[in-house]
Amino acid sequence: MADSIERLLDAELTDRFHFGQILVRKITGGFVLLHRDDEFREELQVFRSPEDVLEITRYDESGNYRPLKTAPNLAHGWRLELARLEELQRALDYFYPGRLAVFLAWKTGRLHTTPLRETLDRQSGMYRVAAKISDDQIDNVVGDFCRSDRGCLRTILWKRDQRGTVSSTKLPKEKFDPAYDQSKALGRPGSSAFAEATADKTTPATATIPLLCQEPCNLLVAECRKVVKDKDEL
Repeated sequence: MADSIERLLDAELTDRFHFGQILVRKITGGFVLLHRDDEFREELQVFRSPEDVLEITRYDESGNYRPLKTAPNLAHGWRLELARLEELQRALDYFYPGRLAVFLAWKTGRLHTTPLRETLDRQSGMYRVAAKISDDQIDNVVGDFCRSDRGCLRTILWKRDQRGTVSSTKLPKEKFDPAYDQSKALGRPGSSAFAEATADKTTPATATIPLLCQEPCNLLVAECRKVVKDKDEL
């Protein structure tokens, strides 16, 4: 799998691309990674190991722990310099665990998606009650918890149920489009994965590799449980 991901990265590599909130630049002798908002910022703290990402991603700007790595709250102020493609692959996996493997499966037509209802129905123990959530509650929970501007930067590929119902009508259609850069919801310049961005005269066009979501995460399941429990306690 690691070799396949490296080959995918090599095929996708341009001089620069976005991956979530990260800008990756290909330079002579390696790669430079930094927060995409920090491209023209000076006095960044320099790191040189993929394992440094574990510390970079641990807390947000205010020092709060980040349980969801694809949340749009990656801290600023760092610069990661790497020499080899294998190091780049490891670093990106630390920034956004599993997203490269999901992207590879999607690109090769092997990605399986799981509806929210199926995920909830297979829960056990304290999370079993989450399956009682209503469709209206799902609409609101997913629409709030998964929104790109303050929830999660993944592009949703899963449906609400086996009938193919959209996961939430409260989310814009772009939330389900792999060709859309979810960071645009943050009010920052971006691009699609398959087309050049509309750039100004000082910012080069930059492609984007999407963060794909193939099934509801454990944090969303916990949020569904909370909504059901809160209603039961009223």
